[in-house]
Amino acid sequence: MQTLSDIKAILATRGLEPKHRFGQNFLHDQNKLRALVAHSGVVAGDLVLEVGPGTGTLTEALLDAGCEVVACELDDDMAAIIRDRLGSRVTLIHGDCLDGKHAVSPAILDALAGRPFRLVANLPYGAATPLVLNLAAHHPTCLGQFVTVQREVAQRLAAAPGSDAYGAATVLISLTSRVEVLELLPGSCFWPVPRVTSAMMSVIPNPERPSIDPDRVSAFVHRIFASRRKQLGAVLGRTAQFPVGILPSMRAETLTPTQILSLMKVMP
Repeated sequence: MQTLSDIKAILATRGLEPKHRFGQNFLHDQNKLRALVAHSGVVAGDLVLEVGPGTGTLTEALLDAGCEVVACELDDDMAAIIRDRLGSRVTLIHGDCLDGKHAVSPAILDALAGRPFRLVANLPYGAATPLVLNLAAHHPTCLGQFVTVQREVAQRLAAAPGSDAYGAATVLISLTSRVEVLELLPGSCFWPVPRVTSAMMSVIPNPERPSIDPDRVSAFVHRIFASRRKQLGAVLGRTAQFPVGILPSMRAETLTPTQILSLMKVMP
């Protein structure tokens, strides 16, 4: 597994430095890397999607565990490093992991070929929320997501109703998955040291997830959370029929995901 000195040397030999515009903060703490792989529960032969492999530190750990890795890298220089160092040992997708903001890249889906997989990655901050939500809502072949993200993202996805962090993203992920913040990662685990604290989290599909239209749910949830401090009656109309237990005087931020789903079902 690459050390911090190894990562710096790999970049230095190519005259490279971490690029802020790509959110390149390389996870180099080997204990945290091992923990991420262990939490994922992957075994030899498992298919893994990694987004943002950088110099390939986590990629190599996954390969050492016997995994088949599809690695998606947007940066030209990092993609060249993965290609040169790992060659045919990985399937490299050189491009964005997202197709716009609301879909996973077709190149990734082609590489996964409909097979069950896990996402194991030190995610670039900018791609984290849309990627996690898309995989949870639209891709049942994703058996779990085990990722490092900005702490605020993890707290928002795992938030409880009524808390400041609770919002549209919380509701969307809660209807499909169980989210757990596994541990916090101080900036010293990364190079360059970011200004924020990160978190390792898991997103596991809920086997009892309700049958929903993810796009309809997303539109409704964003509608009622657009003015989160407004009463539901002001947002949806006070003449609307509300389900038992939900009053027009309530606010979206106080409702559980199940209540929000029941509210959506009676709205035109």
